[in-house]
Amino acid sequence: MPLVAALLVLVNVVGDDPEPAADSPVADVSGETPAPRGDLPPVDVDTPDVTPEADLACPALMGQLPLELAGETSRMVRSDTLFAYAWGDPAVVLVCGVAPPAGFVLGSSPIEINGVQWFVDTADPETVVWTTVDRLVPVQMSVPASTDSALVTAASTIIATAIPYTEPAPGPLPAPTN
Repeated sequence: MPLVAALLVLVNVVGDDPEPAADSPVADVSGETPAPRGDLPPVDVDTPDVTPEADLACPALMGQLPLELAGETSRMVRSDTLFAYAWGDPAVVLVCGVAPPAGFVLGSSPIEINGVQWFVDTADPETVVWTTVDRLVPVQMSVPASTDSALVTAASTIIATAIPYTEPAPGPLPAPTN
């Protein structure tokens, strides 16, 4: 009897149909393989010290970041934390768990993209720095000025689902100087 039971299990698991049915739980693994991450040199990324809030929130985001975003392939980063990621050449760099942007003060108007509010700092002529202002921990994306914001737009959807929302809290206006 045990031999018959084993054969029945084997037939049900292996089956005799070489083509799985459309509703089969067998995964379809056909398709293109994304380009490997190692094609471009690693990017050195300065990262802040990891806060307890970042340590709780950032792994969810980092685990959802794709190898390809808005047509750009990811690349390796060298940083002090696991909360940095980069795509493309020139590199667009994402860092989770940064400090709130100093320039986000009363009267600032963040830009909303796909449910995420961003403060945009254009003070550096080489790099546009986008920082979320409505997430439990801020996420920053540094985009070369020669590059469009397609990666920020694409990442916004992922950030919106991975990092919990919090009401934006702009800082006070700086004191006037005489």
